[in-house]
Amino acid sequence: MQSTEQQPTQSTAGNEDALLSVNNLKVHFPITSGVIFQKTVGQIKAVDDVSFFIKRGETLGLVGESGSGKTTIGRGILNLIKPTSGEVLFDGEDVAKMKGGELRRVRRRMQVIFQDPYSSLNPRMSAGNLVGEPLLVHNLTKNKQEYREKIAEMFQLVGLSSMMMDRYPHEFSGGQRQRIAIARALVMKPDFVVCDEPVSALDVSIQAQIINLLDELQEELQLTYLFIAHDLSVVRHISDRIAVMYLGKLVEVVDSDELSVDPLHPYTRALLSAAPVPDPAIEITKQRMVLTGEVPSPLNPPSGCTFNPRCPMATEACTQIVPQLRRVKKNHWTACIMVPGYDEAEPSVDTQEANPAVI
Repeated sequence: MQSTEQQPTQSTAGNEDALLSVNNLKVHFPITSGVIFQKTVGQIKAVDDVSFFIKRGETLGLVGESGSGKTTIGRGILNLIKPTSGEVLFDGEDVAKMKGGELRRVRRRMQVIFQDPYSSLNPRMSAGNLVGEPLLVHNLTKNKQEYREKIAEMFQLVGLSSMMMDRYPHEFSGGQRQRIAIARALVMKPDFVVCDEPVSALDVSIQAQIINLLDELQEELQLTYLFIAHDLSVVRHISDRIAVMYLGKLVEVVDSDELSVDPLHPYTRALLSAAPVPDPAIEITKQRMVLTGEVPSPLNPPSGCTFNPRCPMATEACTQIVPQLRRVKKNHWTACIMVPGYDEAEPSVDTQEANPAVI
């Protein structure tokens, strides 16, 4: 495989309109032993050579089981976790190499909505001050009146009354707290938002309200989302494209509409078969694909394809060959040597010399 410097980035591989390009991203956590003289005895490969792009105004859904590395990717993009290697190109600038004031400047355009609204909001701060804190950090208001006006504007934008600004987090419901978290993320007028399982801690009825709100805000504010979740039904509703992740690697990337019609990777098929269908007649006749065994440890992943110990299609070759993402159909990439046509598939978007992992 060619070195990272020789490989084209997402923007040079036919995606000039990409706002975010992640190239060969690795996030490895060292395992050490000893108290005084600590020695590295292993590495947890939370994210292992992942590449993707997100176009302006698009929502890319990132789905997979717990522990697959979804949240680590989101935090690595924002530089909340320092990547081990790779590029995170945001509007042409490599966020992975930034620090200090330069990183602070870019973070005004990149925000995050965390999973749990109960723990992500400081209980000692009023809701208004929680939303307005980024304005103070970046010195974006001239006086107290302007500060209060901008906070009130954000409350109304997310469907909350401005009269609630002086209340504390414990006085709100779960759905209202998540609306406060969304307002806090959007008060900076960002271009890109990482939504890290923003509805998984909420009741189903409230989930629909928050998803619809995120949809409306995206259209109104021209936002770009990375939407992380483990629920395929939620991801399909809000996403333009979906990336499926397993044990630190992407195994399939496909348009949202095509995912239900023609999933190619066996892991994607298993996820879809486990997702409930609202129609009882279809649900009772649906063929389920039950996976055996547990997800392997990222400390000691299997050789070859990481999915091979649980895959019903696995052969001896699957234990020896590490499959790369290859385009097998228009706007459809997969990493499985058992998929028909995989051997003849294109290894990259535009050029045969590109890194096969780049989609």
